Amino acid sequence: QVQLVESGGGLVQPGASLRLSCAASGGTFRRYTMGWFRQAPGKEREFVTAIDWSGGTTDYVDSVKGRFTISRDNAKNTVYLQMNSLKPEDTAVYYCAASLRIFVTRLDEYSYWGQGTQVTVSS
Repeated sequence: QVQLVESGGGLVQPGASLRLSCAASGGTFRRYTMGWFRQAPGKEREFVTAIDWSGGTTDYVDSVKGRFTISRDNAKNTVYLQMNSLKPEDTAVYYCAASLRIFVTRLDEYSYWGQGTQVTVSS
């Protein structure tokens, strides 16, 4: 069973960048599809992006395409989320998740979750 720990959140101004990291332990990292989800206050948790085991396949929600990039380093058991041109509407708790399914984007297809890291975009 894999354990996930996110880091890298914070308070930034609109237009700034942040890189989130998610370190995995306790499992064979390269077996997992990895995803990032986010939950804003009063809203449902939503899919942001996912990456397959090799890093060769990715998917993004439309609202972050061209601004966010997911990547992974299987040697370091870590998945990253590079967030550029941040907007106030990106404010949320960001969660890392892992799935043993080949490539999935639905929240209920992920079995393992981190505790989340807060990202606040405000001037």
